[in-house]
Amino acid sequence: MKKIILTGDRPTGKLHIGHYVGSLRRRVELQNSGLYDKIFVFEADAQALTDNIENPEKVRQNVIEVALDYLAAGLDPAKTTLFIQSQIPELCELSFYFMDLVSVSRLQRNPTVKTEIQMRGFSGESIPVGFFTYPISQAADITMFKATTVPVGEDQEPMLEQCREIVRRFNNIYGETLVEPNILLPENAACLRLPGTDGKAKMSKSLGNCIYLSDSADEVNKKVKTMYTDPLHLQVSDPGHLEGNTVFTYLDAFATDEQVARYTTDYATLQEMKDHYTRGGLGDVKCKKLLMAVLQETLEPIRQRRAEYEKDIPAVYEILRKGCEVARAAACETMDQVRRAMKINYFDDSALIQEQSLRFQKQ
Repeated sequence: MKKIILTGDRPTGKLHIGHYVGSLRRRVELQNSGLYDKIFVFEADAQALTDNIENPEKVRQNVIEVALDYLAAGLDPAKTTLFIQSQIPELCELSFYFMDLVSVSRLQRNPTVKTEIQMRGFSGESIPVGFFTYPISQAADITMFKATTVPVGEDQEPMLEQCREIVRRFNNIYGETLVEPNILLPENAACLRLPGTDGKAKMSKSLGNCIYLSDSADEVNKKVKTMYTDPLHLQVSDPGHLEGNTVFTYLDAFATDEQVARYTTDYATLQEMKDHYTRGGLGDVKCKKLLMAVLQETLEPIRQRRAEYEKDIPAVYEILRKGCEVARAAACETMDQVRRAMKINYFDDSALIQEQSLRFQKQ
């Protein structure tokens, strides 16, 4: 079996560093590893419209923003197929068939769906059907390209499990056709769900607590300076707490011991700095200065690549167009197999036509 990666993002805003450590950085590493036969990364614009239906311009404008973030982060269109969800109509067809395999009660039990509904303030009768059924749409995205591996954050684990359930049910009814995917979580525990700069559970565009990949150096420093730390660490001499301390969570996600040694004069490792902070005598300002330096080192190459791509926006759209052509060809191949398995490939089934012809000739 070919090893295939598929993952993507909703184009509702620029990508932030939570996206980067949670999945995007890993995508680039996997792309460059040479271990996978195909890699698909897409913008889920159709899914984004489910809760932005009255503001399509928001999605339309952010398609190019996310594409620029992808390219700036290091995704190479020569190695990775970048495409837009809405430009692959076969995804709608497969989603429609999958709807017959999932009950309403099963969707209601999906914890990711529950969380997303609460975040957007939907009540029972106001939930758009398209938004409510997006686990089905996501399963179609994954299975259409026969993904064996889906690199995402831990909050998407319930979605992957629902996808696997759909695959198992489809294959049980219609025969082995679709591929059951595996989730690939970040190896660094701090990257599983990066909190917002305000200390909230998750960095989120809608909560305005993000550091964006495209933020200027000044914007990054300003956000780090106001970042949530330990509310009990009032004096430098006070013992500090690491749990829930956003600065140290970010350092865990981004900093290497080599960087710690290079940007500070007192510590050879991040653990040494943590030990000093917890016993007291280390202020938050010094910790934030280290984080600023580490983030700037990470983000500056991304900013530079983005600036180059911004010089030729038509070329970026051309990358997406060509990616859509490649993705469409793969989708058509899968749908041929799905229709054949479901026995709805009427005009391609010569045996069926011959059988029916003989049946009616005997009448």
